[in-house]
Amino acid sequence: MTGSTGEPSPFDREFTESVRSDRLQLILLPTEQCNFRCTYCYEDFEIGRMAPDVVAGVKNLIDRRAAGLRHLQVSWFGGEPMLARPVIEEITAHARAAQRRHPGLGYESDMTTNGYLVDGRTADHLAGLGVRAYQVSLDGPAAFHDLTRVRADGRGTFEQIWRNLEEVRAGSADVRMLLRVHLTPENLPAMPEFLTLIRDTFLDDPRFSVFLKRVVRLGGPNDDTMDVLDSDDGKIAGLRALLTQGGGEERLFAPEEVCYAARANSLLVRADGRLGKCTVALSDPANDIGRLLPDGSVEIDNPRLRPWLQGWAARDPELNACPYSAFTREPEPAALPLLQIAKRPPAAVPV
Repeated sequence: MTGSTGEPSPFDREFTESVRSDRLQLILLPTEQCNFRCTYCYEDFEIGRMAPDVVAGVKNLIDRRAAGLRHLQVSWFGGEPMLARPVIEEITAHARAAQRRHPGLGYESDMTTNGYLVDGRTADHLAGLGVRAYQVSLDGPAAFHDLTRVRADGRGTFEQIWRNLEEVRAGSADVRMLLRVHLTPENLPAMPEFLTLIRDTFLDDPRFSVFLKRVVRLGGPNDDTMDVLDSDDGKIAGLRALLTQGGGEERLFAPEEVCYAARANSLLVRADGRLGKCTVALSDPANDIGRLLPDGSVEIDNPRLRPWLQGWAARDPELNACPYSAFTREPEPAALPLLQIAKRPPAAVPV
């Protein structure tokens, strides 16, 4: 459909972007193990590091597609992806080499990480391989964060993550850092002071921004006992205003209206080679849509894929915002991988 000017509507422009064969997003799980045991996590950690034949399949898939691509996005997820740093380095180095062989290929990479293993030196090293956008979650100040985002051995994690963020802030790594701050009824009273600290410590650096996100029920074992904020809680707007004091809206991240899982040119590759669409639905059989083979070819089960793309046929923006809602009737997906971040005006020099 077109508007009164004859130009495609925003919906149709998004549809065109989602099916373009010259764009590819690979959401890779180099391991599905994690060094954290967050109380609201929905993952089961049953699968370990990406097998060598799957690594080979990813590299061969990049080689198969590189000549016909204008843009390749490699998004790292987990588990905790940094537990499999050699896999990240091997595949990102391969993607870099593919970019050198094909000058018309744009390439960028991002990571959703708990931040425990990303210090300043690591961020600088990975930036050289194209990993230049991170999402790191914080559950408030240490007194709250260390109750919910705990290590597998039960110890707190806030101090190490904060130290790593300060190292990145003090260095010159060519990266963007999105601080995803989780909001709950319990930590809300502490948020004005904590977000003021974040603002004053990080937000004068254009590499840093903040995403305020309510913790929601995503199918984890503790869902029944979790207390969550209402989406229209007026206090959240006040926290956003606090973060932009003395700055601008660029300090705040707003998710795109179309989820990566609704895009036909976005594929999730699990550590065992299974293909999926959604990083939240890892335990749902509906999310198993095929398999990556070692030679880089893919086997896709089209009847399983089709429901993830039905928002386009139905012209339903809500389904495109969260295609998993068609299976669960839950209104919110988890955020990231960070294709959305890559589309913001970059604070650093683009890859």
